[in-house]
Amino acid sequence: MKPVRFFAFFGCLAAFCARAGAGEFNAWPVRVDQLDVAGHRTSWEAAGPLIFKKPAPEGGTIQGFRPFYVQTDDVNGLTTVATVLYPLFIYRADSDTYQWTILDLITRAGPKREGPAYRGDKTQAFDLWIFWFSRQTGSPETSYRALFPVVGTIKNRLGYDQLSWVIWPLYFRTEKQGAITTSTPWPFLRVTRGTEQGFALWPLFGWNDKPGAFHTAFWLWPLGWNNTTQPAEDAPPGAGPVQQFGFIPFYTRDQRTGYINENYVWPFFGYTDRTVPNRYHETRYLWPFFVQGRGDNSYINRWGPFYTHSIIKGTDKTWVMWPLFRRETWIESGLAQTKTQFFYVVYWSLEQRSLTNPLAAPASRTHLWPLFSKWDNGAGRRQFQLLSPFEVLFTDNDSVRESWTPLFALYRSDQRSPDDQRWALLWNAVSWHRDHGDKEFHLGPLLSVESKPQQGRIALGNGLIGLKREPGQPGWRLFWFDFPAKVNTVTTQSL
Repeated sequence: MKPVRFFAFFGCLAAFCARAGAGEFNAWPVRVDQLDVAGHRTSWEAAGPLIFKKPAPEGGTIQGFRPFYVQTDDVNGLTTVATVLYPLFIYRADSDTYQWTILDLITRAGPKREGPAYRGDKTQAFDLWIFWFSRQTGSPETSYRALFPVVGTIKNRLGYDQLSWVIWPLYFRTEKQGAITTSTPWPFLRVTRGTEQGFALWPLFGWNDKPGAFHTAFWLWPLGWNNTTQPAEDAPPGAGPVQQFGFIPFYTRDQRTGYINENYVWPFFGYTDRTVPNRYHETRYLWPFFVQGRGDNSYINRWGPFYTHSIIKGTDKTWVMWPLFRRETWIESGLAQTKTQFFYVVYWSLEQRSLTNPLAAPASRTHLWPLFSKWDNGAGRRQFQLLSPFEVLFTDNDSVRESWTPLFALYRSDQRSPDDQRWALLWNAVSWHRDHGDKEFHLGPLLSVESKPQQGRIALGNGLIGLKREPGQPGWRLFWFDFPAKVNTVTTQSL
């Protein structure tokens, strides 16, 4: 997450009622409209929070029928994201390509346009994990179709140049950077040829060798190993090879120039000693419970599970009665940040303070799961929601924020400034808004009260009957069938 004063634009904004701050037409639960100063509809909700349409934070619109279908369109009307019962079905697109997935198990991707005149990426892909994989790029070198476990070849997937199988696990072949490994059957008998040489009779023993790069060997996997890796081309002059040896649970060693890590009765007792690029020494007793470490830019003092304090590369962490209490402080992008947690997510708070302007108010985000979430950007913008079961679990997931979070917003408030505040109860069944000298209250369609300097309006049934006071008039007058005019439009500009 980029913390460049992220509270200046709230990630929670989508979970709150979008509005332009000028007015409201409340016919709850049928429909609630937010209006701008010209009376244009900027956003609306119907059937409580279920059906909605509003401006997207970066332009365009977001609309749908929560949680069943939510769609985001850009300023040109192009659908960029659509979800059905998120995360069941997700569709993403740009001007040239599209991709959809069902639970990341069935995926389809390809170009929106085809034909000889189209010069963009023409790759067509379809995967039915883990049974069917296909890519059609227009080139035999990169195209493939594969049916697992029967027969097939996939290319440039899962970190390998090529994976092939026939009646897996009877025959399995991998290729990576010129090293070809054949397993018959996988994983028991393995032979490697090409840029590497190797043989394995798993789990009894095995070895792999790449001249000038590394030599690895194991026996009684995963109990014993002996590996040697030569220094990389960009290693400092005089650097020696990396040597790793172990026979669990008796002894393990990891050693390279200026560094050694040894364990006895693995993983309970051991030590680490490093001299380059920074000095650091660590001793472990009954790991992970008791660990003591000291170094140039590192500090660890762990008496688990009762107390742990560490400072590593400027990040200061403290645990008390793990996992009861955790506090972490660090500096990033000119901001001093403090995160506090009780039982990970039951209470979660993040505070940011400017180092360049110490007198500025801090920005903060706080969750008490599942009761509430609140945000403060430190510049007068504050938001609050009750209930909030998802925000702390999916802090940067816009799809969860649009599809699920509003369904639980029994109460929410939004303060844009001390003179511009709004709160809503039961999905806008009851709402109140103050914008400087203007005030507005709605009890669904039953009662609406508007108060402005030298004028006011009290209406039943959104204008069936009521009282009105106009500027320059000495008092109130009775009216009936006086409904506010509005334009059937949702603007596409960001709020």
